[in-house]
Amino acid sequence: MDINQIIVILLILLVVGALIYFAVQYYRGSKAAVRLEPDEFSKDLRRVQLVDLREKDDYDSGHILGARNIPMTQLKMRIEEMRRDKPVYLYEEGETLTRRAALTLQKEGFSKIYRLKGGYKGWEGRIKRNK
Repeated sequence: MDINQIIVILLILLVVGALIYFAVQYYRGSKAAVRLEPDEFSKDLRRVQLVDLREKDDYDSGHILGARNIPMTQLKMRIEEMRRDKPVYLYEEGETLTRRAALTLQKEGFSKIYRLKGGYKGWEGRIKRNK
């Protein structure tokens, strides 16, 4: 076996390993939070912690009424602002960040975590604009 074959085998193993890692992370993130349809998501918004994970400019251009802006990039630093005894409703533009945020919150002791199916782009309820 020459060096080129060894390099190809190592690259294949690396790619397969990365695919397995990302698949496991995706699965764990999906299981960390309950995915709610927009109509279910909108039922008890006054009794939950509603968190918009988008950056401030996106939040200011329009967000679900009553949402607090905690960008995903700041979540770990600002997690102490959140109550562990109240349900957390997460949303962003789509759904990728909500899976990652749910995992982070779960690791920090949050147990009632929900995420908006389809994200903000699928939201048809009341919104507020800051600009």
